[in-house]
Amino acid sequence: MNPLLPVVTNVLFWVAAMCLVAGVAIIGPRRLYGVGGNLVPYLRESRREVAVLLAVLVVSGVGRPALQSVSEVFGLRLTGAILALEGDFVAWLQGTFQSPRLTLYFSSVYVFGYAFLLVFPFIAYAALPNSTTLKRLIVAYTLNYAIGLVLYTVVLAYGPRNVMPDAVTSLLYTFNPNFQTLTGEVNVETNVFPSLHTSLSVTVATFAALTREEYPAWTPIAWWIAGSVVVSTMYLGIHWLTDVVFGTALALGCVYAAYWYVDPNEGGGVDDSESDDSESDDSESDDSEPESGETNA
Repeated sequence: MNPLLPVVTNVLFWVAAMCLVAGVAIIGPRRLYGVGGNLVPYLRESRREVAVLLAVLVVSGVGRPALQSVSEVFGLRLTGAILALEGDFVAWLQGTFQSPRLTLYFSSVYVFGYAFLLVFPFIAYAALPNSTTLKRLIVAYTLNYAIGLVLYTVVLAYGPRNVMPDAVTSLLYTFNPNFQTLTGEVNVETNVFPSLHTSLSVTVATFAALTREEYPAWTPIAWWIAGSVVVSTMYLGIHWLTDVVFGTALALGCVYAAYWYVDPNEGGGVDDSESDDSESDDSESDDSEPESGETNA
């Protein structure tokens, strides 16, 4: 049997289970039930953004070998510069805090928690009364992947586990060797700078903070998982601290750009149709006031 199949099946099962539990607890049964009716119209409204996101993902998947070849020939080799900048921070982090329980936790978060963190916001924002936030999320994801793809091509760098194998252990693969089959399908060892695990996790956490009025319970959960994912990238020996810092900056920039691109004048709560209805109600109220005054006169 292909070792990838049980890993993917396991991830899909647990992500679906977590989304179901979180949907009932955070979104609420009533709003969760409305996702089915909202999803198709919202995706239709966001068809351009969805198409671009899918195109970027296809280019990333299909063109990875070619882009890797370009990077090996023309890419900026920054591994030495990163190592000189931060030294053995990742080795210190792993050596100081490594334990079987933490390895189990961070390995699970890196795979299962990260997948849940990326998927659940689609469900949560599809349950809102307008598609603005969902569209912004799609744009932010697209920018993360697109800019990350460009930087992975321009910058050729290896992670701590490849540079310092005597000091940094690939704890993710030590914990579950089958995870290497999964990560190998979506990544290569030079896709280090910046950390897309960090950028996408921080993107979700930032959206959670910006939409805390709609989903107050989601904000601390998203921040906890996102923070755990960020730490896991270094604890597991996959990324440098430099990758994490630039990944965080990328996330904040992508969220800002998404809000600027999608309805920049809207705070995120009311869509145009609701505004029009409100203005219509106000005008009707204004029209009725003189009539009431004439009657009293």
